[in-house]
Amino acid sequence: MFAAVVDDDGDTDVLSASSGNNKIAWYENLSPITAVHGPITKIFEFKALLELAQQRHGSFKQNFAEKCTNFLQGPMGKLKMKGTKMENVVPPLAQRIKQTPSSATVRIADIATDLKRKGIAVLDFSAGRAAEHSPDYINQAASQALLTGDTHQTKAQGKHDYLEMVARKLERENNLSLDPDKSIMATMGCKNGLTLALLAIIGPGDEVIVEDPCFVSYQATIGVCGGVTVPVPIRRENRFRWTHAELEAAVTERTRCILLCSPQNPTGTVHTEEDLDMIAAVAQKHNLWVICDEIYERVTWKAREHICLATRPGMQERTIGLMGFTKTFSMGGWRIGFMYAPESIISAAVIFQQHLMTCAGSFTQAGAAFALAEEYRPEVMEMWVDWEKRCDTVATEINKIPGLSCLPPEGGFYAWINISETGEKSEAFTERLLKDQHVALVPGAPFGANGDDYVRMTCVKSWDDLHLGLSKIRQGL
Repeated sequence: MFAAVVDDDGDTDVLSASSGNNKIAWYENLSPITAVHGPITKIFEFKALLELAQQRHGSFKQNFAEKCTNFLQGPMGKLKMKGTKMENVVPPLAQRIKQTPSSATVRIADIATDLKRKGIAVLDFSAGRAAEHSPDYINQAASQALLTGDTHQTKAQGKHDYLEMVARKLERENNLSLDPDKSIMATMGCKNGLTLALLAIIGPGDEVIVEDPCFVSYQATIGVCGGVTVPVPIRRENRFRWTHAELEAAVTERTRCILLCSPQNPTGTVHTEEDLDMIAAVAQKHNLWVICDEIYERVTWKAREHICLATRPGMQERTIGLMGFTKTFSMGGWRIGFMYAPESIISAAVIFQQHLMTCAGSFTQAGAAFALAEEYRPEVMEMWVDWEKRCDTVATEINKIPGLSCLPPEGGFYAWINISETGEKSEAFTERLLKDQHVALVPGAPFGANGDDYVRMTCVKSWDDLHLGLSKIRQGL
């Protein structure tokens, strides 16, 4: 707030201003005025306000003058006047935006895109986007839906034929038998599903346990939903898996949920039955929900298989699963996915969806349903085979570069590269590499406190980009 209140006769009665927690005020008569009622008939630019205050009160205190000087150096000191209206003044933003960092993965990808638009050749290994486009047969199914009028809103939960195809997929591939009308809903990708799930299960101050490092959007989304993130380390010496002791120690009376990703982003860990049973034991002991981000479920390497936590004994009734098409089918721009969960969660999430997003896209649901209606086509499976080769190649070549090391990913898209021997932290390393070599990687720090000795590299770019990028990384060291 910034105001000077002036009587009709021109006498200034109250002068006050505030910025954040720094409030300053001067009262004409030094009376204990706490509020002013009536119209503000004139608003001064702050310097003029300060000068007027000094003129009208000779015993103006030195500490107040210092506060005014500090205030002038802030954004309020830049105000300009035009008549009696104040220019360049807008209402403040909500506090939550100050507490919500931008997405590191999206931000770096956007920087790379801007550089490319300026004609600078950038090799972008930041966001988890494969080189391949969405399969033609899925594109054609969505196009056909558009051309035949499937362009209107659907039920917030999703189209029945889409939900039915999802249910068949979960039973066929994941050993889950679910009612499509009660336990599944369409989402606009896993981030939308995560937001809806958190809104359904946590309140202000409730705690959510996450892996450290974890996907960069988890902590921000938890915060926006009013929750508190509790990071629990996953360490290289344990192949980036939780230990029972550390997970158990993180639970408090405010804990409501455990959130994990498998295959894990950014480390590439694929959780085993032993891992999942340990997590299940903690969740059951403390009566917690568990959200499983399973977006990478189809991209596991060396014959490993993804296991749904909901299939473990006693876990279907407390597990919320998030899946989608972004990674499996290279459909990141479609923003289509699904949530499976107990009926109470789906019912709550549908209400939030009605008000926030209305529904997932009608024709994207049509294309995605077609993708699940049959066994995976050869061109899709061949793409996955080649992705595994690319992941192996990147890990092998990174381990040949002095100062860098990388465990081969068990699943997912990424090389989680240890840079500790370089003596640099992740932000400085990636900034230098982008500036000097025009290679975009993601710093590890935004993934969590345990990520600052790492950077993340997307491995599913084209072979040409991978070979050139690895060469430039080697040159950059």
